[in-house]
Amino acid sequence: MSTVVPRITVKGETVRTRNLVVAAAIASTLAITTAAAATTPPASGGTAAAAAEPDAANPIVIGAAMDGSGAMAPVDGPALAAARLTVDKINAEGGVLGRKLVLEYIDTKLDPAGTKAAAVDLITKKGAKVLLTTCDVDFATPAVQEGIDAGLLTIAPCIGTDQMGPLRFGDKGKLAFSMGNVAQDEGAVLAELAIERGYKTAIVVPDNLLVYFQNVCSSFKQRFEEKGGKVISEEGFTSFDQSVNNVATIVTGAGAADVITMCTFSPDITAAFKGIRDAGVTTPILGPWSGDGTYWMPSGLSNYTYVTYASVFGDDPDPAVNDLIAKLTAAGAPPASGGFVTGAAAIEAIAKAITEVGDTDGAKLAAAFEGFKGLDATGGKISFSAELHSVSGREYRVMNVTDSKPVFEKLMAASSPAQL
Repeated sequence: MSTVVPRITVKGETVRTRNLVVAAAIASTLAITTAAAATTPPASGGTAAAAAEPDAANPIVIGAAMDGSGAMAPVDGPALAAARLTVDKINAEGGVLGRKLVLEYIDTKLDPAGTKAAAVDLITKKGAKVLLTTCDVDFATPAVQEGIDAGLLTIAPCIGTDQMGPLRFGDKGKLAFSMGNVAQDEGAVLAELAIERGYKTAIVVPDNLLVYFQNVCSSFKQRFEEKGGKVISEEGFTSFDQSVNNVATIVTGAGAADVITMCTFSPDITAAFKGIRDAGVTTPILGPWSGDGTYWMPSGLSNYTYVTYASVFGDDPDPAVNDLIAKLTAAGAPPASGGFVTGAAAIEAIAKAITEVGDTDGAKLAAAFEGFKGLDATGGKISFSAELHSVSGREYRVMNVTDSKPVFEKLMAASSPAQL
């Protein structure tokens, strides 16, 4: 399926309009308490002697040009809060190359001119050697461009498409990466889960609002059919234009299938799922991490499975993840969904790359990132390549929902990203 849409993204995916009402609607459905974490001045600590760089008195500055007060704050906030805690942890252990990390943050407020100015200030006034940007490739672009033009490794914690890299930014985009799982990987793991469960036929319902949703569903179809499954219907809807009311008709009109794969998010996900169940369709539903959390779930929702970065319901298998959740909660920023781990993973990967290459040169750090294959990080092992500057290979948390309560089932990684 192909849909042509003008450029603007939320969490790194193209949206049909530049009206910020779309992003604001997304923000209103998330845990707003996380936004407060994005506006708190960053903490840092620890000192030591330098190894490869000459001035031991200077810290390694990581600049964060991210949204702390606009529509993306509930998305950026948890990742930024987790990044801060990880900086503190690394500093407590002696820092990187014997030097402490300092996280300098400027709120972009999602204003393009303000985003550009924030990046310039972080680079020229704060001395940033690495740049973090908002979790939306279009909103982030003014900062990304400044970062890569200055030769800095530039990272978005949670963009979910393949746009954070050369595909969008050309040759300088070799310096740009995202710690978010690429959609081709996420769709593949959903398909492999469906095959593992014995599902032979599927109905695929993408939300045409975002390229991310289209790519996840297209990747599911590609891998599901590759593994012997059959997609009997693929028909989408578009959030915010009232076409969600057609979802139950789409599903029931397609006939019986073993599974429904739906790629969408709040608020229309609530109406979509309720419409399907109210129509008497009890078929299992699979979905990506955009359906994480309980804030959107209709009462009594069951037979729904999604994949995500981490379980925020007290049953994640990784003690480090549970510890991070506890610290975020104590700081007044409890995460509503598992995407927060990408902020921690970003800092861990930066520290690993600097340690490997012995300095903060952007090109050297980017080469180290491309060489990461199964790097241990909070939330699971991560991998990049010259082709994909977003994460593949990370283990997903498979979460099963019964009576609107998500429960962790198992860890599962895709065998490889789908080829779209």
